[in-house]
Amino acid sequence: MSCWAVIPIKAAGDGKSRLAGVLDPAAREALVDAMLAHVVATALATPSLDRVYLVGPSRHGLDEAITLLPDPGAGLNAALQAALARLAGQAPDRVPDRVVVIAADLPHLSTLDLDLLARARDGAIAIAPDRHGTGTNALSLPLPDAAGFTFLFGEDSFARHCAEAERLGHNVETILSRGLEKDIDEPADLADAGSVL
Repeated sequence: MSCWAVIPIKAAGDGKSRLAGVLDPAAREALVDAMLAHVVATALATPSLDRVYLVGPSRHGLDEAITLLPDPGAGLNAALQAALARLAGQAPDRVPDRVVVIAADLPHLSTLDLDLLARARDGAIAIAPDRHGTGTNALSLPLPDAAGFTFLFGEDSFARHCAEAERLGHNVETILSRGLEKDIDEPADLADAGSVL
């Protein structure tokens, strides 16, 4: 079984605006870069992931060997839609069995967390909610069956992604783990930023 990871990233200076009251722009950018570097390094170290892709306008100084997929510039959902179409639209013998989409702001992410996503039940769409149970921090999509999945990141994305999986006729496997639920969005979350700060 083959599984590829996709990590969406924003343009430099655009990340973590909700932390503006407690971190200046340079500190926010340093936090964004450190979390992204951690997520990418974890994905590269996960044996069950065969390839790692970035999706966004730039690679934030990461290794040129990591493929950067183009961002059409219409927001996160459109960028991921374009990436999924590109990866799923290759020759049938080159399409992976799964694509895992991982948020770039998970400072406690581990290879075990990513293994859980990569090894989701056959035919199931695995979804990792945030600590509040409302957002989505990772998705695992079986291909080619879920090639038509519509990304719905934003408010209440966990429930919306569950409904989208059901629309496509897939069972939902919910992945709960500390490394996947603890994203950094609000000032109160900074206590979980750990060693990346």
